[in-house]
Amino acid sequence: MSATVLVTDGEERAALAAVRSLGRAGHRAVVVSATGRSLAGASRHASAQHAAPTALADPDGFGAEVERIARAERADVLLPISEAALLALLPRRRSLEPCRIPFPDLERVRAVSDKARVTAAAAAAGVAVPEQVTLRSPADLAVLDSRALAYPLVVKPARSVIEGPGGRLKLGVLHVSSAEALDGALRALPEAAYPLLLQRRIVGPGVGVFLLLWGGELVAAFAHRRIREKPPSGGVSVYRESVALDPGLLARSRALLERFGWEGVAMIEYKLDAATGTPYLMEINGRFWGSLQLAVDAGVDFPALLVSLALGRRPEPVLSYRVGVRSRWWLGDLDHLLARLRHSPSDLALPPGSPGRLRAALDFLTLWRPGDRSEIFRWSDPRPGLREALQWLQGR
Repeated sequence: MSATVLVTDGEERAALAAVRSLGRAGHRAVVVSATGRSLAGASRHASAQHAAPTALADPDGFGAEVERIARAERADVLLPISEAALLALLPRRRSLEPCRIPFPDLERVRAVSDKARVTAAAAAAGVAVPEQVTLRSPADLAVLDSRALAYPLVVKPARSVIEGPGGRLKLGVLHVSSAEALDGALRALPEAAYPLLLQRRIVGPGVGVFLLLWGGELVAAFAHRRIREKPPSGGVSVYRESVALDPGLLARSRALLERFGWEGVAMIEYKLDAATGTPYLMEINGRFWGSLQLAVDAGVDFPALLVSLALGRRPEPVLSYRVGVRSRWWLGDLDHLLARLRHSPSDLALPPGSPGRLRAALDFLTLWRPGDRSEIFRWSDPRPGLREALQWLQGR
């Protein structure tokens, strides 16, 4: 039985992966984006696309327009892709009915998005977190001795999306290598960014654990390791590989989500300490993630599974997948290379032992390895790749 599924944030790579998944599953995918001409909307699997205000700048306008589109398209299921879209649409769940949003309520989404609450809950679930200092408000700066801290540090706002004077703002993490750099970073952050976590930097590969929980059951599980990221010091993955999921890490990740009463998809991000092998919790994303296409390519079709559950079906759990599948976001990887060539390791806040510029260039120029797949460009669905390339060139 097919359904009409409304997918927000068509500019996001996760939206494209979801649209391709849903189209192959026989559903009718409708895309919402800021321009109405998005990456996901260019896919041959997109049946229609619409423009709406952005969820960050105008959450009320975005929510109202998504409601109108959902009614006009007679949407059965709504998949918000970004955190900002979730925050804007979950309070409207009742007015969107009978369209279903297969995510928990707003309180639980806010809870797993709060890094301070997540790190506090991690110990009870047996999950290690980096040593950290928490700044509850700017008033804490008066008693902070920045020179007494061990560097390098990572500065993390507890929430990635905050309320700003002109709407909602998205914040990222900052890497600092000295007391002077920390003082400058803290002065530049708005009061709404607090609480802030000052965490010891963990040097080692990033590992993502991806779960789908529903009705107390584990419906799907997947894991990958990050090979390269943008920016190079740590950010979104641009090249990554499916890896076997450690049973102990799976159990601890599930226990952590269950402490929040979670139901739906989630990514639990870790860093493996290169010296000890200990997995340290970085954050939880209670939504679809940027490397979603890799999970689908490896055999775990999270979007199709989530829509089936939203429609009241009970798909067979998917707990095994192909290991060694790699996904490359080519333009993101090119941005990684350009950053490496244009900036010094200290400017990029790279950890000691990072590959040099020559090694970075040679790695990029290895155009294919067994198991590699292009994340965006697909011969069976070429228009998203062409649209992305044109937008990339226009932005240079």
